[in-house]
Amino acid sequence: MHRFYVENNQIQDGNITLTGEDVNHIKNVLRMKTGEKAVLCNGEGKDYYCSILDIQSNRVVFSVEEEKNTDTELGGKIYLFQGLPKKDKMELIIQKAVELGVYEIIPVMTGRTVVKLEDSKKEQKKLERWQAISVSAAKQSGRGIIPRITGVYSFRKALDYAKDLDMKLMPYENEKGMPFTRETLDKIKQTDNVGVFIGPEGGFEEKEVEEAGLNGFIPITLGKRILRTETAGLTALSLLMMKMESDERD
Repeated sequence: MHRFYVENNQIQDGNITLTGEDVNHIKNVLRMKTGEKAVLCNGEGKDYYCSILDIQSNRVVFSVEEEKNTDTELGGKIYLFQGLPKKDKMELIIQKAVELGVYEIIPVMTGRTVVKLEDSKKEQKKLERWQAISVSAAKQSGRGIIPRITGVYSFRKALDYAKDLDMKLMPYENEKGMPFTRETLDKIKQTDNVGVFIGPEGGFEEKEVEEAGLNGFIPITLGKRILRTETAGLTALSLLMMKMESDERD
């Protein structure tokens, strides 16, 4: 069933009025007709199972048939602190991280970050593009929320932003073996808010690892192999998703 996102103020008296770009998509791409069904989500974990009541030039009106809580969200929240990678790797990271259940993605400038977003207009354009990718990935994977992509943070601002999280992890190639990683992951509870800090190409500087440790981040290993930045974050998210969803079934 096709999925669309709406604001709460679009939901009134058992009907939902969809406007904007989705109208053209429904009419001219999907060629949906009156009576066809779709799922509309308020982006806050609530799904509305609807049928099309009316199609006009600038809006589509849906009739709500059933309301449910979205069952695709984790009990806790995962925050991905991603050292800015080169070229278009960030787009892939965002797409797959959203599919894996991330709650929020924080792009970070670290000591070894090669990419420089010095122009505020260029940065804003990037952020808009990244947020659009998050929306698309959320639709595809049936998410109940649209993960937010924050502005680009400095390393120290990112550490401060993570200060209140329940668990903070930093995959680092020079750390202890997999038994320590398993022990650390086993401490994570289903409803915990967890931060994962991934370095850019070239990894973290040693002083950054030390500073992160002083701010509560736990260095862990993801195995004997050195992973690319776009692989490391997705590996960590996969492990966290498996752990947190396994706890839901226990």
